[in-house]
Amino acid sequence: MSSLISVDEISHESALVWLEDIDELDYVRQSLDRLPTRKGRPAYHRDGRMVGYALLGPAAKPSRASGTFRRRVFWLLPHDRDTVPDGLYAKSAPAEAVDPRTLEPCVKGYKTERSEGSPPSTAMQELGITLPL
Repeated sequence: MSSLISVDEISHESALVWLEDIDELDYVRQSLDRLPTRKGRPAYHRDGRMVGYALLGPAAKPSRASGTFRRRVFWLLPHDRDTVPDGLYAKSAPAEAVDPRTLEPCVKGYKTERSEGSPPSTAMQELGITLPL
């Protein structure tokens, strides 16, 4: 879903709140959820666990139809790499996953070699480039 999130949809973010140490996570899943408020910890109704969420600034307007706000929520499922390192996502990542170190308010984030389950390439190592870029 990260590719489906546009910069316009996250342009009113004021902060990201992390519930876990993101330095320990190779990737997080991100989605835009319809929530009743701009701020505060949202309810979580998926399998797995919520690892973070976005706060919106006062300029964010609710949907005319539903009265809800679209906010990013970051989460992991029980079969993700942090829990099952040799499982389904040992050398890949789900479509909606991004490296949490590339996320900031109003920034979509992106996949990196680390989030895809690979070590930095030889070329990156030779150039002394570390992730995230």
